[in-house]
Amino acid sequence: MNAIEIKNLTKIYRKKRLSKAKKFLAVDGLSFDVAEGEIFGFLGPNGSGKTTTIKLLLGLLFPTAGDCFIFGEKVPSLSISAKIGYLPEIPYLYKYLTAKEILRLYGSISHIPKDSLDNRIEKVLETVKLKTEDNTRLGEFSKGMLQRVGVAQALLHEPDLLILDEPFTGLDPIGLKDMRDVILQLKASGKTVFFSSHIISEAEKVCNRVVIIYKGKLLKIVRTDEIQSGSLENIFISEIDKIESK
Repeated sequence: MNAIEIKNLTKIYRKKRLSKAKKFLAVDGLSFDVAEGEIFGFLGPNGSGKTTTIKLLLGLLFPTAGDCFIFGEKVPSLSISAKIGYLPEIPYLYKYLTAKEILRLYGSISHIPKDSLDNRIEKVLETVKLKTEDNTRLGEFSKGMLQRVGVAQALLHEPDLLILDEPFTGLDPIGLKDMRDVILQLKASGKTVFFSSHIISEAEKVCNRVVIIYKGKLLKIVRTDEIQSGSLENIFISEIDKIESK
């Protein structure tokens, strides 16, 4: 079964300026699928429609045309939401709380039973390599550590699909490696991981496949095991140059 299916997805924003309404095509007829158990990269420059597509997948926006399906069920769906863990590009975390406290808060919001919540918190903190920092206040964490807390909250309700919006942005080399390791560990545990990024080198290291989009359009789907190591960036730039040169 496919974890994600996107069919002819289109999103047009209508922006009002004074007395005029202007249309902006954010997503333009996207179609692709993500296999269950796959790490799938959603690549494009800033402003290419990645976050809009993710919001459509999550049911936070409604498409102008087309459909999204998660594990065969059409989005939006309350029942399917329980199978999704989501990390936004800029997760909002209360810096005065510890890692364990913020996860306990999210767990209560998600209605996770109290008798299993502490065990789940221990498990996700171990997964994201923060078990020794569970009582450290988030205000003392680096950007990379905060991103890992964000992944931990996305994992807390034991979802089958992780959707991560720009998980590598702003991380130093150590943070990049830590996030890469977390994503690979999620795949090893049977999760499907779909993430957006404009950091091509990191996507090439962890993904089974990537899709390249630009100005809302799908340009190319690439299997990383069918290309030479280090060549994804050249493919990415070449596909965008083809559009720009027309």
